[in-house]
Amino acid sequence: MLKNMIIAIDGEASSGKSTQAKKVADYFGYSYLDSGAFYRAITLFFKKKGITTANRIDKNDLNKISLNSKYDDGKNSIYLNDEDVSNDIRSTDISEIVSDFAKEKTVREHVYRHLREFSENRSTVIDGRDIGTVVFPNADFKFFLYAKPEIRAKRRFSEINKDDINYDSVLDNLNYRDITDSTRKIAPLKKAYDAHSIDVSDLSIDQVFEKVLSIIEK
Repeated sequence: MLKNMIIAIDGEASSGKSTQAKKVADYFGYSYLDSGAFYRAITLFFKKKGITTANRIDKNDLNKISLNSKYDDGKNSIYLNDEDVSNDIRSTDISEIVSDFAKEKTVREHVYRHLREFSENRSTVIDGRDIGTVVFPNADFKFFLYAKPEIRAKRRFSEINKDDINYDSVLDNLNYRDITDSTRKIAPLKKAYDAHSIDVSDLSIDQVFEKVLSIIEK
C-alpha cells in the first residue's frame, strides 16, 4: 500500500498559497487544508466573545474549540464547532487581528493537532506559514511562495471589493502581517531549508502551477 503523501505550500500572506494548494489537490485527487483558515476560525471564536487581542484569551477556552475542514469541487469550507464559518473568517476585522492570535503557542499547538489528525490517513496538500518547517517537517514536497508586498497587496485589494477599504490600508496590513509572522518567537515564517522557492511576482496562476507540478512529477 502506498504511503500517504504530504505536500506543504508555505509562503507570505496573499502570495497565492491557497490557490496553488487547491490546484495541486485537484490535480492529484488529494485532500486540501488551509491552515490559515484554522487560525482565522479561532480568532473568530474569541472575537465573538469580545476578545480582540491574544493576551486576553483564556487558554481553557481552546478546549471548547473544534475545527474541521471540507473540500469539495473547488470549494473549501471551514467549520468551527460544527458551524460553517467560511465566509465569516474572511472579514477585514478578522484579517486585522489574526496574526496576533496566531503567534500564541497554545493556539498554534491546537491548530497543529487538528492538522496532523486530519492528515493522518490521507494524502493532503496543506498551505500555511510553517507547514514545512514545524507541522510536517518530513513532508514529501515543500514549496515557499513569495512576492513583492505591493503586488500581493494589489491582489488582495482586488479580492476585497469594498468601498470603505483602500489599497494603502491593505498594503499597511500586509506589511504588518509580514513583520508579525516573520518575527514571532513561535514558528516564525521562514523557508524550510529543503523547500523549493518560487517568486510569484511576475507569474500567472497557471505559470506558478506548472512550476510546482514539474517539481512534483520530476
